[in-house]
Amino acid sequence: MAKLKIEDLKRIKESMKGTVNLRQGEYRVKITVHMGTCGIAAGARTIMSTLLGKIENSGANDIILTSSGCAGLCNHEPMITLEVKESAPVKYIKLDPEKAGRIFDEHALEGNPVADYALSVGSETTY
Repeated sequence: MAKLKIEDLKRIKESMKGTVNLRQGEYRVKITVHMGTCGIAAGARTIMSTLLGKIENSGANDIILTSSGCAGLCNHEPMITLEVKESAPVKYIKLDPEKAGRIFDEHALEGNPVADYALSVGSETTY
């Protein structure tokens, strides 16, 4: 096995920087993909991949993408919860890659929730 050089380590660090930002650090937006068994069966992995690509292509470093288990609303999967700092979380339902992309562009980047796909805002109110 070849020895790593400083340049190799710097390159690895740069390539991993975005991955680490997905789970920790300061953030403005947190996106949770609900990936219980029902979510995965409904296509949550595709939604996660779509959002990873959108984050990477946007160059944003203040957005955290994470996953959770079932949210208890299996008939509404695939779902995400999007939280912007100092705003109520919005739960989006019955997603596909196109809808997830629109939500990312309009809500995560511009701060405008997409009522067309939202089930609820916060824990009490609905769109």
